[in-house]
Amino acid sequence: MEDTTYTKGIYTAIASVREVQKDTWQGVVTLSRDEGEAEADQETTLYEVDTGSSTPEEALEEAKALAHRILGEIEL
Repeated sequence: MEDTTYTKGIYTAIASVREVQKDTWQGVVTLSRDEGEAEADQETTLYEVDTGSSTPEEALEEAKALAHRILGEIEL
């Protein structure tokens, strides 16, 4: 399953999926901020969807929705 990337200004949110146990997947979002400098220690924050899903597709859709909510709350 392919990750989905969203950007808003200097912020990038990557929605992805991880298997947490057999037949249970969880959506996750990694949020990073691009300050314009290539920095090895770039700050990132990991957000997790609260509930598990029975399919990776469903988990990815939930991660995408979470990414939209996170980016929607950011004021530039």
